[in-house]
Amino acid sequence: MPVLESALDPNSEEYRQNRDALLQAVEEFRAIEQQVRDTAEGKREKFEKRGQLLPHERVARLLDPGSPYLSLMNLAGYKMHDDKDGTEAGGGTIAGIGYVCGVRCLVTASNSAIKGGTVTPSGLHKTLRLQRIAQENRLPMVSLVESGGANLNYAADVFVEGARTFANQARLSAAGIPQITVVHGNATAGGAYQPGLSDYVVLVRNRAKMFLAGPPLLKAATGEIATDEELGGAEMHTGVAGTAEYLAENDADGIRHARDIMSKLGLR
Repeated sequence: MPVLESALDPNSEEYRQNRDALLQAVEEFRAIEQQVRDTAEGKREKFEKRGQLLPHERVARLLDPGSPYLSLMNLAGYKMHDDKDGTEAGGGTIAGIGYVCGVRCLVTASNSAIKGGTVTPSGLHKTLRLQRIAQENRLPMVSLVESGGANLNYAADVFVEGARTFANQARLSAAGIPQITVVHGNATAGGAYQPGLSDYVVLVRNRAKMFLAGPPLLKAATGEIATDEELGGAEMHTGVAGTAEYLAENDADGIRHARDIMSKLGLR
């Protein structure tokens, strides 16, 4: 066996400078991550009033306790588009690779505590990359959705290329890579397509709303009057339309359903 030798001198001044620079960069990166979490934490009262968990809490509940978790692309969109101060980094999505019921998965969650989880061009590119990672590594995908869809300030940069995400969902299903989605709240426009194209869909009763356009736009376009629940509520989608298969009572119950589904897919 060949011997690997290194000319690196950990006692040299160059090594010390490089180490210090790297540690400073890591510290700056962690500070940005914390800014985003703090911004979301500022919405805690609003979420608790609705009986909801914050997006990071949803991810934590989904993952196996104490298991490895690798966050991905937390700097997506940093100080780009509407992100003036770095507090919206991540492109509207929390994502990473972790374990759900012992199965290594690609996990995503709409960061609905920040601008309703809407997707910027950077967030779209992040999603496309995540789907590629899932396909290349045959990772099941679990998504926790509550999103207003595309950020309409950048509609021209999102709508056309955004269609690739839906084509990719079809490719994942065709390849036998399961997609499980829990809808925790409003899922409008692109936020509704994604659950609708998933293999297993869980909706939270009295909270999940899935439609391409809400009641105000329906009334303006057709004159028809409908409530959120009539147009795209959880009970309508599970009991009438058949868009979803599982009805949950709250955020935690929705995540329990997702874990139960994963445990029964025989993927270990």
